[in-house]
Amino acid sequence: MENLIFFLLLLILGFVVGKQKESKHYADIRKRERETVHVPVISFDYLPEDRPVKEVQLVIGSVVVSIDYYKRFLAGLRHFFGGEIASYSSLVDRARREAVLRMKESFPKADLYLNLRVETSSISKGAKKAIGSVEALAYATAVVYADEVRS
Repeated sequence: MENLIFFLLLLILGFVVGKQKESKHYADIRKRERETVHVPVISFDYLPEDRPVKEVQLVIGSVVVSIDYYKRFLAGLRHFFGGEIASYSSLVDRARREAVLRMKESFPKADLYLNLRVETSSISKGAKKAIGSVEALAYATAVVYADEVRS
């Protein structure tokens, strides 16, 4: 009986703390996205020919986000019964958005980010009793235009 109570307490604690942390992280992501929304991020390589380029640089942003106990429990149930593991969707979404923000923050003076690529991976895949987490890596070419315009 004590084990069941301990398990339920862990489950409730995981739900409450995990939900609180996730909400706080999403609020921070939305705030930072509003601050950087004016700088375009393009997933193909197009540069206007009438603007001379002053500087280009490869920029990278990465993040590792861990899953909380409650979501791990739900995922275990879904794994047992089959189907989409919806409890992991917000985990992957937060990781991708955070990686793009960190990429932008690594070179904030860019006028444009070209050829954005985002990759995700599980860093605990196949490991027994490992912490479940997802890594997201965002990379692009940052472009800074020169002040003068060609005619």
